[in-house]
Amino acid sequence: MDFVTVKNGDVSLNVAVQGEGPLILMIHGWPELWYSWRHQISHFARLGYKVAAMDVRGYGASSKPHKVKDYTLRHLTADAAAVIDALGGGEAIVFGHDWGANIAWATALLYPEKVKGVAGLSVVYTPPSDRPVTELFKELFPDSFFYITYFQQEGPPEAELEADIRGFLRKTYYAGSGDVPTDQIRAKKPADAKFLDGMVDPDPFPAWMPDADLDVFVRAYEAGGLRGPLNLYRAWPLNTEELKDYRGAFIKPPAFFIGGERDTVRHFVPGMDLYDMAGAACEDFRGSVIVPGAGHWIQQEAPEATTAALENFVKEL
Repeated sequence: MDFVTVKNGDVSLNVAVQGEGPLILMIHGWPELWYSWRHQISHFARLGYKVAAMDVRGYGASSKPHKVKDYTLRHLTADAAAVIDALGGGEAIVFGHDWGANIAWATALLYPEKVKGVAGLSVVYTPPSDRPVTELFKELFPDSFFYITYFQQEGPPEAELEADIRGFLRKTYYAGSGDVPTDQIRAKKPADAKFLDGMVDPDPFPAWMPDADLDVFVRAYEAGGLRGPLNLYRAWPLNTEELKDYRGAFIKPPAFFIGGERDTVRHFVPGMDLYDMAGAACEDFRGSVIVPGAGHWIQQEAPEATTAALENFVKEL
Protein backbone atom coordinates (compact mmCIF):
# COMPACT_ATOMS: atom_id res chain seq x y z
CA MET A 1 0.00 0.00 0.00
CA ASP A 2 1.32 3.39 -1.00
CA PHE A 3 0.06 6.81 0.01
CA VAL A 4 0.11 9.76 -2.35
CA THR A 5 -1.01 13.36 -2.05
CA VAL A 6 -3.27 14.80 -4.73
CA LYS A 7 -3.74 18.56 -4.86
CA ASN A 8 -6.98 20.33 -5.70
CA GLY A 9 -6.07 23.98 -5.45
CA ASP A 10 -5.14 24.66 -1.83
CA VAL A 11 -6.55 21.33 -0.63
CA SER A 12 -4.28 18.30 -0.22
CA LEU A 13 -5.95 14.90 -0.43
CA ASN A 14 -4.45 11.82 1.17
CA VAL A 15 -5.00 8.79 -1.05
CA ALA A 16 -4.14 5.14 -0.37
CA VAL A 17 -3.16 3.47 -3.64
CA GLN A 18 -2.61 -0.19 -4.52
CA GLY A 19 -2.32 -2.06 -7.79
CA GLU A 20 -1.97 -1.13 -11.45
CA GLY A 21 -4.56 -0.84 -14.20
CA PRO A 22 -7.79 1.07 -14.73
CA LEU A 23 -8.67 3.24 -11.74
CA ILE A 24 -11.29 2.46 -9.10
CA LEU A 25 -11.84 5.39 -6.74
CA MET A 26 -13.33 4.57 -3.33
CA ILE A 27 -14.92 7.33 -1.23
CA HIS A 28 -15.78 6.82 2.43
CA GLY A 29 -18.58 8.20 4.57
CA TRP A 30 -19.14 9.61 8.06
CA PRO A 31 -17.47 8.99 10.47
CA GLU A 32 -14.96 6.94 8.54
CA LEU A 33 -11.69 7.07 6.54
CA TRP A 34 -10.02 5.58 3.49
CA TYR A 35 -9.46 2.59 5.81
CA SER A 36 -13.16 1.73 5.65
CA TRP A 37 -12.39 0.14 2.26
CA ARG A 38 -9.54 -2.05 3.59
CA HIS A 39 -11.29 -5.29 2.58
CA GLN A 40 -11.99 -4.14 -0.97
CA ILE A 41 -8.69 -2.42 -1.81
CA SER A 42 -6.47 -5.48 -2.05
CA HIS A 43 -9.19 -7.55 -3.74
CA PHE A 44 -9.63 -5.19 -6.67
CA ALA A 45 -5.89 -4.60 -6.90
CA ARG A 46 -5.47 -8.35 -7.38
CA LEU A 47 -8.06 -8.23 -10.14
CA GLY A 48 -5.89 -5.83 -12.13
CA TYR A 49 -7.10 -2.40 -11.08
CA LYS A 50 -5.35 0.58 -9.60
CA VAL A 51 -7.37 1.24 -6.44
CA ALA A 52 -7.40 4.69 -4.85
CA ALA A 53 -9.13 5.11 -1.49
CA MET A 54 -9.15 8.77 -0.50
CA ASP A 55 -9.54 10.61 2.76
CA VAL A 56 -12.34 13.09 2.01
CA ARG A 57 -11.40 16.70 2.81
CA GLY A 58 -11.87 17.30 6.53
CA TYR A 59 -10.87 13.72 7.36
CA GLY A 60 -7.73 11.79 8.19
CA ALA A 61 -4.57 13.11 6.58
CA SER A 62 -6.37 15.34 4.04
CA SER A 63 -6.69 19.11 4.41
CA LYS A 64 -9.33 20.37 6.82
CA PRO A 65 -10.66 23.78 5.74
CA HIS A 66 -12.40 25.60 8.58
CA LYS A 67 -15.23 27.28 6.66
CA VAL A 68 -18.50 25.44 6.12
CA LYS A 69 -18.79 26.72 2.53
CA ASP A 70 -15.68 24.75 1.59
CA TYR A 71 -17.57 21.47 2.04
CA THR A 72 -20.29 21.73 -0.60
CA LEU A 73 -20.70 19.02 -3.20
CA ARG A 74 -19.08 21.33 -5.77
CA HIS A 75 -15.87 21.19 -3.72
CA LEU A 76 -16.16 17.52 -2.78
CA THR A 77 -16.73 16.39 -6.36
CA ALA A 78 -13.89 18.58 -7.58
CA ASP A 79 -11.66 16.70 -5.13
CA ALA A 80 -12.82 13.38 -6.57
CA ALA A 81 -12.27 14.65 -10.10
CA ALA A 82 -8.75 15.76 -9.18
CA VAL A 83 -7.93 12.25 -7.93
CA ILE A 84 -9.40 10.73 -11.09
CA ASP A 85 -7.30 13.03 -13.27
CA ALA A 86 -4.12 12.52 -11.27
CA LEU A 87 -4.29 8.75 -10.89
CA GLY A 88 -6.66 7.50 -13.57
CA GLY A 89 -5.87 9.62 -16.61
CA GLY A 90 -9.29 11.25 -16.44
CA GLU A 91 -11.50 8.18 -16.03
CA ALA A 92 -12.46 5.89 -13.14
CA ILE A 93 -15.05 3.56 -11.73
CA VAL A 94 -16.29 5.19 -8.52
CA PHE A 95 -17.53 3.51 -5.34
CA GLY A 96 -18.99 5.59 -2.51
CA HIS A 97 -20.45 4.74 0.89
CA ASP A 98 -22.74 6.95 3.04
CA TRP A 99 -21.55 10.54 2.49
CA GLY A 100 -19.12 9.03 0.03
CA ALA A 101 -22.14 7.77 -1.90
CA ASN A 102 -23.47 11.34 -2.08
CA ILE A 103 -20.08 12.42 -3.41
CA ALA A 104 -19.88 9.51 -5.86
CA TRP A 105 -23.38 10.15 -7.24
CA ALA A 106 -22.66 13.88 -7.57
CA THR A 107 -19.34 13.19 -9.29
CA ALA A 108 -21.18 11.05 -11.84
CA LEU A 109 -23.68 13.88 -12.24
CA LEU A 110 -21.20 16.76 -12.60
CA TYR A 111 -18.38 14.86 -14.33
CA PRO A 112 -20.08 12.07 -16.32
CA GLU A 113 -17.21 11.94 -18.80
CA LYS A 114 -14.84 10.93 -15.99
CA VAL A 115 -17.03 8.18 -14.48
CA LYS A 116 -17.09 4.83 -16.24
CA GLY A 117 -19.50 3.45 -13.65
CA VAL A 118 -20.73 4.41 -10.18
CA ALA A 119 -21.75 2.25 -7.23
CA GLY A 120 -23.46 3.79 -4.23
CA LEU A 121 -23.50 1.98 -0.90
CA SER A 122 -26.17 2.64 1.77
CA VAL A 123 -27.42 5.94 0.28
CA VAL A 124 -29.46 6.01 -2.94
CA TYR A 125 -29.21 8.76 -5.52
CA THR A 126 -31.84 11.48 -5.34
CA PRO A 127 -31.64 14.37 -7.82
CA PRO A 128 -30.96 17.90 -6.56
CA SER A 129 -34.18 19.72 -5.72
CA ASP A 130 -35.33 23.24 -4.91
CA ARG A 131 -35.54 22.52 -1.17
CA PRO A 132 -32.66 21.81 1.21
CA VAL A 133 -32.92 18.30 2.61
CA THR A 134 -32.41 19.82 6.08
CA GLU A 135 -35.81 21.48 5.76
CA LEU A 136 -37.41 18.13 5.00
CA PHE A 137 -35.92 16.60 8.13
CA LYS A 138 -37.15 19.48 10.26
CA GLU A 139 -40.65 18.82 8.95
CA LEU A 140 -40.40 15.07 9.46
CA PHE A 141 -39.07 15.41 13.02
CA PRO A 142 -40.53 18.71 14.30
CA ASP A 143 -40.62 17.87 18.01
CA SER A 144 -37.93 15.23 18.37
CA PHE A 145 -34.19 14.82 17.93
CA PHE A 146 -32.72 14.13 14.51
CA TYR A 147 -28.97 14.02 14.20
CA ILE A 148 -28.65 15.90 10.90
CA THR A 149 -30.57 18.83 12.41
CA TYR A 150 -28.38 18.67 15.53
CA PHE A 151 -25.22 18.71 13.40
CA GLN A 152 -26.18 22.06 11.84
CA GLN A 153 -24.91 23.77 15.02
CA GLU A 154 -21.25 24.76 15.09
CA GLY A 155 -19.55 23.84 18.34
CA PRO A 156 -21.86 21.74 20.54
CA PRO A 157 -21.67 18.59 18.38
CA GLU A 158 -17.86 18.78 18.30
CA ALA A 159 -17.74 19.25 22.07
CA GLU A 160 -19.93 16.20 22.64
CA LEU A 161 -18.26 13.83 20.20
CA GLU A 162 -14.65 14.86 20.81
CA ALA A 163 -14.95 14.44 24.60
CA ASP A 164 -14.46 10.68 24.17
CA ILE A 165 -13.49 9.76 20.62
CA ARG A 166 -13.28 6.02 21.25
CA GLY A 167 -16.61 5.95 23.02
CA PHE A 168 -18.23 8.05 20.28
CA LEU A 169 -16.98 5.74 17.53
CA ARG A 170 -17.88 2.53 19.37
CA LYS A 171 -21.41 3.73 20.08
CA THR A 172 -21.93 5.12 16.59
CA TYR A 173 -20.62 2.08 14.74
CA TYR A 174 -22.70 -0.23 16.92
CA ALA A 175 -25.83 1.94 16.64
CA GLY A 176 -25.72 1.85 12.85
CA SER A 177 -24.79 -1.80 12.51
CA GLY A 178 -26.89 -4.86 11.85
CA ASP A 179 -25.92 -6.15 15.30
CA VAL A 180 -27.99 -3.62 17.25
CA PRO A 181 -31.35 -5.09 18.38
CA THR A 182 -33.32 -1.87 17.86
CA ASP A 183 -32.58 1.22 15.78
CA GLN A 184 -30.64 3.67 17.96
CA ILE A 185 -29.98 6.26 15.24
CA ARG A 186 -33.67 7.03 14.72
CA ALA A 187 -34.79 6.27 18.28
CA LYS A 188 -37.26 8.89 19.45
CA LYS A 189 -35.81 11.32 22.01
CA PRO A 190 -36.41 14.97 22.94
CA ALA A 191 -35.49 17.69 20.47
CA ASP A 192 -32.89 19.07 22.89
CA ALA A 193 -31.14 15.71 23.31
CA LYS A 194 -27.58 15.05 22.21
CA PHE A 195 -26.36 12.61 19.60
CA LEU A 196 -25.02 9.98 21.98
CA ASP A 197 -27.93 10.08 24.43
CA GLY A 198 -29.37 6.60 24.74
CA MET A 199 -26.68 4.93 22.67
CA VAL A 200 -25.09 1.73 23.94
CA ASP A 201 -21.38 0.92 24.19
CA PRO A 202 -21.56 -2.83 23.53
CA ASP A 203 -19.58 -5.49 25.33
CA PRO A 204 -18.36 -7.36 23.41
CA PHE A 205 -18.02 -5.15 20.37
CA PRO A 206 -19.09 -6.73 17.04
CA ALA A 207 -16.40 -8.94 15.53
CA TRP A 208 -16.36 -7.03 12.23
CA MET A 209 -14.48 -4.16 13.91
CA PRO A 210 -11.51 -5.61 15.86
CA ASP A 211 -9.69 -3.30 18.28
CA ALA A 212 -6.74 -2.96 15.90
CA ASP A 213 -9.02 -1.60 13.18
CA LEU A 214 -10.94 0.65 15.56
CA ASP A 215 -7.60 2.09 16.71
CA VAL A 216 -6.94 3.41 13.18
CA PHE A 217 -10.13 5.49 13.30
CA VAL A 218 -9.57 6.60 16.89
CA ARG A 219 -6.07 7.90 16.17
CA ALA A 220 -7.25 9.82 13.10
CA TYR A 221 -10.13 11.53 14.90
CA GLU A 222 -8.11 12.30 17.99
CA ALA A 223 -5.62 14.05 15.72
CA GLY A 224 -8.04 15.78 13.35
CA GLY A 225 -11.23 16.33 15.33
CA LEU A 226 -14.81 16.37 14.07
CA ARG A 227 -15.32 19.86 12.65
CA GLY A 228 -14.36 18.93 9.10
CA PRO A 229 -16.55 15.81 8.97
CA LEU A 230 -19.50 17.68 10.50
CA ASN A 231 -19.08 20.51 8.02
CA LEU A 232 -20.31 18.23 5.23
CA TYR A 233 -23.69 18.18 6.97
CA ARG A 234 -23.62 21.94 7.58
CA ALA A 235 -22.88 22.66 3.93
CA TRP A 236 -25.77 20.50 2.77
CA PRO A 237 -28.24 23.41 2.51
CA LEU A 238 -25.76 25.31 0.32
CA ASN A 239 -25.93 22.55 -2.29
CA THR A 240 -29.49 23.57 -3.16
CA GLU A 241 -28.34 26.80 -4.80
CA GLU A 242 -25.01 25.52 -6.10
CA LEU A 243 -26.64 22.59 -7.93
CA LYS A 244 -29.72 24.45 -9.18
CA ASP A 245 -28.79 23.74 -12.80
CA TYR A 246 -29.01 20.00 -12.06
CA ARG A 247 -32.43 19.89 -10.41
CA GLY A 248 -34.22 16.71 -11.39
CA ALA A 249 -31.20 15.47 -13.37
CA PHE A 250 -30.61 11.75 -13.85
CA ILE A 251 -27.29 9.92 -13.47
CA LYS A 252 -25.96 9.02 -16.93
CA PRO A 253 -23.09 6.54 -16.29
CA PRO A 254 -23.90 2.92 -15.45
CA ALA A 255 -25.06 2.80 -11.82
CA PHE A 256 -25.41 0.17 -9.09
CA PHE A 257 -26.58 0.11 -5.49
CA ILE A 258 -25.75 -2.00 -2.42
CA GLY A 259 -27.50 -1.70 0.92
CA GLY A 260 -27.76 -3.53 4.20
CA GLU A 261 -31.06 -5.17 5.03
CA ARG A 262 -31.02 -3.59 8.50
CA ASP A 263 -29.61 -0.18 7.52
CA THR A 264 -31.40 2.61 9.36
CA VAL A 265 -31.02 4.89 6.32
CA ARG A 266 -33.56 2.95 4.29
CA HIS A 267 -36.34 4.16 6.60
CA PHE A 268 -35.25 7.76 7.23
CA VAL A 269 -38.56 8.91 5.74
CA PRO A 270 -41.26 7.33 7.90
CA GLY A 271 -43.44 4.89 6.00
CA MET A 272 -41.04 4.59 3.06
CA ASP A 273 -38.32 2.18 2.03
CA LEU A 274 -35.84 4.47 0.31
CA TYR A 275 -34.03 1.48 -1.16
CA ASP A 276 -37.03 0.92 -3.43
CA MET A 277 -35.95 4.16 -5.17
CA ALA A 278 -32.38 3.06 -5.84
CA GLY A 279 -32.52 3.25 -9.62
CA ALA A 280 -35.38 5.70 -10.07
CA ALA A 281 -33.15 8.54 -11.31
CA CYS A 282 -30.44 6.52 -13.09
CA GLU A 283 -30.50 6.24 -16.89
CA ASP A 284 -28.48 3.00 -16.93
CA PHE A 285 -29.25 1.24 -13.64
CA ARG A 286 -27.58 -2.15 -13.27
CA GLY A 287 -29.54 -3.27 -10.21
CA SER A 288 -29.38 -3.49 -6.43
CA VAL A 289 -28.05 -5.96 -3.90
CA ILE A 290 -29.50 -5.92 -0.38
CA VAL A 291 -27.24 -7.85 2.00
CA PRO A 292 -29.20 -9.88 4.58
CA GLY A 293 -28.56 -8.97 8.22
CA ALA A 294 -26.13 -6.16 7.46
CA GLY A 295 -26.50 -2.62 8.75
CA HIS A 296 -25.09 0.69 7.60
CA TRP A 297 -21.35 -0.09 7.56
CA ILE A 298 -21.93 -2.49 4.72
CA GLN A 299 -18.42 -2.94 3.28
CA GLN A 300 -16.99 -3.50 6.75
CA GLU A 301 -19.81 -5.58 8.25
CA ALA A 302 -20.25 -7.83 5.22
CA PRO A 303 -17.02 -7.50 3.22
CA GLU A 304 -17.33 -10.72 1.23
CA ALA A 305 -20.90 -10.09 0.05
CA THR A 306 -20.20 -6.43 -0.68
CA THR A 307 -16.99 -7.14 -2.56
CA ALA A 308 -18.65 -9.88 -4.62
CA ALA A 309 -21.51 -7.55 -5.58
CA LEU A 310 -19.09 -4.79 -6.57
CA GLU A 311 -17.00 -7.22 -8.59
CA ASN A 312 -20.06 -8.36 -10.53
CA PHE A 313 -20.94 -4.76 -11.32
CA VAL A 314 -17.40 -3.97 -12.46
CA LYS A 315 -17.23 -7.05 -14.69
CA GLU A 316 -20.37 -5.94 -16.54
CA LEU A 317 -19.01 -2.51 -17.41
